[in-house]
Amino acid sequence: MGEFWPVPDVLAFLAGRWRAERSVRDLASGEAGRFEGTTVFGPLDGGGLLHEESGTFVWRGVPRPAGRTLRFLPGRAPGTADVTFADGRPFHDLDLTSGRHVSGHPCAADLYRGEFTVRDADRWRTVWRVRGPAKDLVLTTDYVREAAGCVREAADGYAREA
Repeated sequence: MGEFWPVPDVLAFLAGRWRAERSVRDLASGEAGRFEGTTVFGPLDGGGLLHEESGTFVWRGVPRPAGRTLRFLPGRAPGTADVTFADGRPFHDLDLTSGRHVSGHPCAADLYRGEFTVRDADRWRTVWRVRGPAKDLVLTTDYVREAAGCVREAADGYAREA
C-alpha cells in the first residue's frame, strides 16, 4: 500500500459515519462473501465511541441483514483505544499514531490477527486473518468517511444521500 497516514488521536479520527465494504474469503473452501453497510462511531457515555455497524451480508448468494456493536474506549497511551465487545469483553488494542497497527485476539481455538491501515483523512482499512481448527478466513474491510448532508454520485451512477 505504500505510505500510511498517521493519526494522532484514533477516537477523534473515527468519530462519525463511514461506508463499509467487506470481502470475506474462506481460504479452505474457496467460497467468498460480501458485506456492504454503514458503520457509525458515536459518543459513548463516560468517554469513547460506540461502534454500530449495519448492512447486508451476502454468502452463497443469499443476502442477510448483518450488524455488530463494539466499544472503542480511551487507551492507556494518549491517542490510542482499547476495543471491547458490546458486553465489555476485551477484543484488541488500537494505535494508529503511525498510520498502521497490528493486533491479535485469541478466541477459543481460533486466532484473529488484525492489520489496520489509514490511507488518508477519509479512508482506512482492516484486514483480519482468522485461523483455527475449522477456520481459515480473510476479512478485508474498506471504510470511506461519509460527508454529512451531501449527495454523491455512486460508482453505479446513481445519486445517493451520504
